[in-house]
This record gives sequence, C-alpha cells and structure tokens, in this order.
Amino acid sequence: MALWRVHAASLPLVKRLVQPASFLSIDNADRSFSTADTDSLRDKMMKQMVHLDINAQVGTCMPLASMRIGTLIHNIEMNPGQGGKLVRAAGTCAKILKEPTSRYCLVKMPSGAEKLIDSRCRATIGRVSNPSHNTRTLRKAGQSRWLGRRPVVRGVAMNPVDHPHGGGEGRSKSSGSFGRVSQTPWGKPTKCGRNQQRKRNGKFK
Repeated sequence: MALWRVHAASLPLVKRLVQPASFLSIDNADRSFSTADTDSLRDKMMKQMVHLDINAQVGTCMPLASMRIGTLIHNIEMNPGQGGKLVRAAGTCAKILKEPTSRYCLVKMPSGAEKLIDSRCRATIGRVSNPSHNTRTLRKAGQSRWLGRRPVVRGVAMNPVDHPHGGGEGRSKSSGSFGRVSQTPWGKPTKCGRNQQRKRNGKFK
C-alpha cells in the first residue's frame, strides 16, 4: 500500500521531467548563418594584427602574406612548405619593405640586398637570439680546434715540396713579375681565370 502511494505521488514529477522545457527547444528555422562575411583568412588575420602589439607576436610563425610592413622576421622559407632557409644566423633579422598584397613580398636581407619571396612562404617574427656571438674572443688556439677549425698556413711559409709558393731565400715573391702567379697547392691559378692566364702567356687567343 505504501509503495503504491509513493509511485502515485512520483508520477506528476516524472511527467514534468520528461516534458521538454520551452527554453531548451531549438527551432531549426531560427538558425541563421550569415553569408555576408566573405573576407579571406588573410584579411581576418590582418585585422587582428592591427590591434595586437608586435612584441606580443615575437616567435609566431605565419605566412608573409599575413604580416604587416616593417615587421622584423627570421627563419624564412624560400619555397612554400620547404622549411626555413634564410636569416638563421645569431642576431640576424630581415625586414618587410612592402605590404605583401601580391604574390611576392619584398624583403630586405641582413646583407642589405632586397629579395622577392613568395607570399605563401612562412617566417618567424622577431630577431634571432645571441646577437653578441660575433664579438666573443677565443681564449687560446685549442678553443678554435674544438670548433673544428684547422690552422691556415701560408704557401710561402712552406717548402717547395709542399706548395708551389714554397722555398726561396728569404721572403721571396711568388706572383706577378717576380715569379709564378698565385696558385693552389695543386698548381691551379687562383687570382684569375684559366683562360685569362693563358691569354697572358700567349697560348690562347
């Protein structure tokens, strides 16, 4: 009897829970997707970048077409999807000179040369770290050997058996009108082309 009373009392509550609420009902006709927003992805990214501080984007990798004029970049691709190839040395950076609105973007390299790069290529915003890399001094010769750099010895300081410039009494000249022209250790001319050398000797016209 008690169970029947509990079951009868719980029926209205169950009906309320099962009945869908008005605020949960969604009419498919009310769903409206605006098709007026036809801006491209590049335009959307440019609008976002206008309101962002450039310092907050350092380290971000994106296509050149999505960057603003005057942005400092590094690790630039030469072909889309190839990976970073340019401006990777310590402390270096490149600069975008013109607004990348066309297929190619004009970039000023660290050497001062201006290069046209495909706007689809990606680059990283900012400058490469460790700008004082070129200012450090090596403490001893062995530290240079640790870096894999072998000693460089002048040919005139060698013996004739070791180099074409070797030998002679005192500091003998080894090029020009004083002797042989500058050559490699294997006897190839170094200061001018082979044809020019043959012209000088009258063997080539």
